[in-house]
Amino acid sequence: MPFKTALVCDGVRLGYADINASANRIANALLSAGVGRGGRVVTLLPNCAEAVACIYGTLKAGAVFVTVNRTTKPAKLLHILKDCGASALVASAAALTPEFLLQLAAALPSLKLVASAGTGAPPCNPSLPCTSFEEIQDSFPDSTPPQRAIDLDLACLVYTSGSTGDPKGVMSTHDNVLFVANSIMSVFEAAASDVVIGLLPLSFDYGLYQLIMTFQSGGTLVLENSFAYPAMILNRIEQERVTALPGVPTIFAMLLGMDLSPFDLSSLRYITNTAGALPPHHVTAIRERIPHARFFSMYGVTETKRTLILPSEQADIRPGSVGVAIPGTEVWIEDPSGRRLGPGETGELVARGRHVMRGYWNSPELTAARFRPGPVPGERLFYSGDLFRMDQEGFFYFVTRTDDVIKSRGEKVVPSEVETVLYDLAGIDEVAVVGVPDPILGQAIKAFLVTSDSSITATQVIAHCRARLEDFMVPQHVEFMAALPQTASGKISRRDLN
Repeated sequence: MPFKTALVCDGVRLGYADINASANRIANALLSAGVGRGGRVVTLLPNCAEAVACIYGTLKAGAVFVTVNRTTKPAKLLHILKDCGASALVASAAALTPEFLLQLAAALPSLKLVASAGTGAPPCNPSLPCTSFEEIQDSFPDSTPPQRAIDLDLACLVYTSGSTGDPKGVMSTHDNVLFVANSIMSVFEAAASDVVIGLLPLSFDYGLYQLIMTFQSGGTLVLENSFAYPAMILNRIEQERVTALPGVPTIFAMLLGMDLSPFDLSSLRYITNTAGALPPHHVTAIRERIPHARFFSMYGVTETKRTLILPSEQADIRPGSVGVAIPGTEVWIEDPSGRRLGPGETGELVARGRHVMRGYWNSPELTAARFRPGPVPGERLFYSGDLFRMDQEGFFYFVTRTDDVIKSRGEKVVPSEVETVLYDLAGIDEVAVVGVPDPILGQAIKAFLVTSDSSITATQVIAHCRARLEDFMVPQHVEFMAALPQTASGKISRRDLN
């Protein structure tokens, strides 16, 4: 096991013993600097071996890791650093400019360690304790430090994308992380023989848990930085004999627009989707194109990591469903008065279990709004803010986020209903429907489309919708785009559409 390949990244293959030794050096460096149990260690790195070592090194020191997307701008990074009270920062050398270091020294004089990773000169500021990842690896022992953290201690803060207001840090304990990882792995039947390809950033919980679950099962993680070059990724799947492909809707939309016949994808054992519900016809198309792989539609949010998984044998039967509660947890739907709803009714999804995280860092009011008392004294339930319905057999279907509901002509319009109709039009590859301000309607419905058929017109799109939807649900505006804007985690960024 120590010499088994744990990580394939940037042309390098590292065994479990290599990563363990590197993580121990990081842990010993943190402890030497005075960053120990409970201290927050922020990393601003691409998907790379250094990022992996920092995550596990932080845990070995008993500290709390905070992974931040590598594209985060200095102002937002400073907000996160100040909000979490960071004790250490590890970032790419390019991000640690003299200007940023001056801001950092003024904003967080209590920082105990600032380290650069990757190519470039180490950071230099006389007011900050600066070093580099390479210097740490050369200077500190690879002996395992004493373990003092317990399962109730925080393991990580995962900052949400902040689509409304400032980003907020979701507090996850060791118990939260291990419980939800093991629950998901039991559904996938994860094994040491698995080779998982990681395409999503480690700052995104879906990407982060590919690392955690793969290492927990003793498998191999093939870590990439994006799906920007699909043919290269498909070649990597073939070369590494990848068995698990975790994706998001934008990745699968790109896959379905390609000819997959030149690639040997026979090694794939299972495929997963979350970060947005896939249109049912996309699920069907993926199953037709890669029929030998088990397909799992899922729903999750950072506050619970994963909430629902559709058993793979149901993928062809209920392609629009995102499943049932993950093992060891409970979910239901409530109306605004707190009444539990039955099959066919739409309401807010509520989750109960050890996957419910501890709340939002430094945000007691927001925590109280989303994490509410449960049936057992001291327990917290998570109120998702997402609307769902359930069928007669207990399978759940995502309807929309409460904030995404469009109010037009005094009627409530659920964007996903319009999007499903639009996907039925041949040549439509991606769709996003939003509400835009209108002096008469309140909000007008606008559809943004990515097509593979340049002959499709706005008139055709509106006529297609008018034949299938109530009048108040028909888009008033249609805009064609080369690509839909995405968040750092690969979701469609609705706030950038107007």
